[in-house]
Amino acid sequence: MTPGSTLKYLSKYDFQISTALTSVAKKALGGNINSKVITTFDPADKFPRITDDELLTLTQKRTFNYFWEGADPSSGMARERNNSGTTVTSGGSGFGIMALVVGMERNFVTRTEGVQRLNKIVTFLETSDRFHGAWSHWINGSTGKVIPFSTKDNGGDLVETSFLVQGLLTARQYLNGTDTVGNNLIKRITRLWEGVEWDWYRKDNQEVLYWHWSPNYNWDMNFALSGYFEEQITYVLAAASPTHGIPKSVYVNGYGRNGAIKTGNTYYDIVLPLGTPSPLFWVQYSYLGLDPHFKDDFADYWQQNVNATRINYAYCVANPRKYVGYSDMCWGLTASDNPSGYDAHSPGNDQGVITPTAALSSFPYTPEESMKALKFFYYTLGDRLWGTYGFYDAFDLSEGWVATSYLAIDQGPIVVMIENYRTGLLWELFMSAPEVQAVKTKLDFQ
Repeated sequence: MTPGSTLKYLSKYDFQISTALTSVAKKALGGNINSKVITTFDPADKFPRITDDELLTLTQKRTFNYFWEGADPSSGMARERNNSGTTVTSGGSGFGIMALVVGMERNFVTRTEGVQRLNKIVTFLETSDRFHGAWSHWINGSTGKVIPFSTKDNGGDLVETSFLVQGLLTARQYLNGTDTVGNNLIKRITRLWEGVEWDWYRKDNQEVLYWHWSPNYNWDMNFALSGYFEEQITYVLAAASPTHGIPKSVYVNGYGRNGAIKTGNTYYDIVLPLGTPSPLFWVQYSYLGLDPHFKDDFADYWQQNVNATRINYAYCVANPRKYVGYSDMCWGLTASDNPSGYDAHSPGNDQGVITPTAALSSFPYTPEESMKALKFFYYTLGDRLWGTYGFYDAFDLSEGWVATSYLAIDQGPIVVMIENYRTGLLWELFMSAPEVQAVKTKLDFQ
């Protein structure tokens, strides 16, 4: 078959051949044929070439606008996704607050504008629903009332709260006392942070933290934060709290599983100290502010995060499932939208979906590989993948599918981790908090 006109790239075409079509000998087909063709990407540049530094700034600025122009107008908080209306997200707003710091520092907005937005967010958080100090995952941006994430998840979400507090403390360290509004915000942010009852989430003083508590369902969600995934920042902040702190034993037995957290298996000739090959948000969310250049009783976290990212990259280059497009320029598996919904994509759960935030939020860990990916996403896929708030959430070249969505938890780390790669700004700010400095000693971080 030959097309009668040029087919659009990255597109799906259905075609049918019916039994009415016969050969010159009048022989009919055995049955109707229904099939599809998916065209691949066009390798030509879609946008003019600019310097690498300019491309990094452009990516940060466009992505920042998700949290600036796309924020909920009443609360200033980050919408869960670009079409979620008044549903705002606590964790994604924590990432957005850190992006706001980058926006002020890089003059995407003025400092006055940024502080005013931060004031709006803090004012909203002061009156929104809290559950023993913790915010819910989803909040109504107009009313401050909890929006259930699921039936029984209608109360405090300690992990999302820790992402929010990580952002608030980073912003607090960025403010200065010479600004009256800023000085007021410093005190108010401190009150919000000190109001989180981290120790309550031990569930009757167990040696582990629990993710959820609901005033209607109590501990029915029953999700103990045990082992290595996205929640190290939760334990670090819980231990750092000057008002509701946990002892080191909870960190060791809960997060560290009393040493059982260590694995040390090898994948693609790369040793992974903790866990198994994971979605890349595991090595990003906790470390937007928490500088991973440290060791504890279980691992060297710089080695952990670099190696986890390199394994994710190596898997995509090897492409054992033979998906279209995977390469050293097109890689990155993490939680995101996909053609059938949403999932946490990883080497163990590979569905052919590449998520730009995976590679772009890995810049500190794999700068060369991440720059290759950025250039491929922008120059080669740009006119399909690049939109109002930067790169769309995900794409699947095997299906000719590109998302039209943006998610706060995916956009935020792009802005923040590119900045940490360029200047280390967010790491420096968060780590400068006196409570964080003290917890390094408490937990014997090196």
